[in-house]
Amino acid sequence: MTDPTATSRTVVIAEDEVLIRMDLAEMLAEEGFDVVGQAGDGESAVRLAQEHRPDLVILDVKMPVLDGIAAAEAIAGQRIAPVIVLTAFSQRELVERARDAGAMAYLVKPFSHTDLVPAIEMALSRFAEVQALETEVAGLTDRLETRKSVDRAKSVLQRELGVSEPEAFRWIQKTAMDLRLSMRQVADGVVEHGVAGSAAGDGEDSSPQGG
Repeated sequence: MTDPTATSRTVVIAEDEVLIRMDLAEMLAEEGFDVVGQAGDGESAVRLAQEHRPDLVILDVKMPVLDGIAAAEAIAGQRIAPVIVLTAFSQRELVERARDAGAMAYLVKPFSHTDLVPAIEMALSRFAEVQALETEVAGLTDRLETRKSVDRAKSVLQRELGVSEPEAFRWIQKTAMDLRLSMRQVADGVVEHGVAGSAAGDGEDSSPQGG
């Protein structure tokens, strides 16, 4: 069944291998996404992303004219949409380069529906996190430090509470609002003192809301 959060979301995809691009477009359509643009090179992908302002962009790493990492950097730099990169190589160095360029998730080819959907959910949730942090923290340096602190805190929360990454971020957001603190203050408290110590003023609700 199609995830209701995916319904009517628009996507631009870029992959220089036509058969893979067709398969990806078909998978996305089956999941309720509207593929509004397709490209075979990174430069065209950036142009389509600027034109359509989609909800998601999926880029192959290896493409002519402009590779996927450079295209991801351009799209992420303009805050157009979350980016997922496709790679045939599960190389840590390549994945880290893509992440540094602004990609929110990655997929190793060949992939299936069961790989694609979680990657999309991850990319959308991480992009929402970035937007939330940018709203709260004005300065670029402070924002980067806040994101690092929040990422460390999410790992602690996932381990201690057994929750997903998006749930961990919502826990940080909610606790910050409840205690009238910044997300970085809450995150630092989680890293230093664990869940109980960080939410001492949060009363009984020390676990994320379901749903």
